[in-house]
Amino acid sequence: MKLEKPIQEYYPDELSYCYGCGRLNEHGLHIQSYWDGEKSIARFTPREYHIAIPGYVYGGLLASLIDCHGTGTAAAAAYQAQGRLPGTEPPLRFVTASLKVDFLKPTPLGVELTLIGTVKEIKGRKVVVAIDLFANDELCVKGEVVAVEIVKKLEKSSE
Repeated sequence: MKLEKPIQEYYPDELSYCYGCGRLNEHGLHIQSYWDGEKSIARFTPREYHIAIPGYVYGGLLASLIDCHGTGTAAAAAYQAQGRLPGTEPPLRFVTASLKVDFLKPTPLGVELTLIGTVKEIKGRKVVVAIDLFANDELCVKGEVVAVEIVKKLEKSSE
């Protein structure tokens, strides 16, 4: 399954306010993850205020990019594993249970960053995703996200 739209566009409105990837958060980063059936890709260009030291990106932003791209990748992979298209009911949405980030080299400001996600494991409600973050085709950050599916509880009827 290859998606033409980012997986975040399929999230239901009530689950689309995340600072990193929520399309309805007007102040957010609006990370968009595209799924090609094997891997995911996201691109993001940090602004000048995403600075750590002159010329380099703040590590917390890089961790946020890995975090949200990881949960988006988990959702796309889970739909595929279930043989369903995104947007079908019930919706699949994941949150981060664990985030590991290894900063391999300083990430320069002023260039587009590319994140590539690879699913390592799908087991029940858990999806483990490895993410490589590149700047100028150089690997700068490696991350791993353990994502867990949100299970929406049905409201009990008072009748």
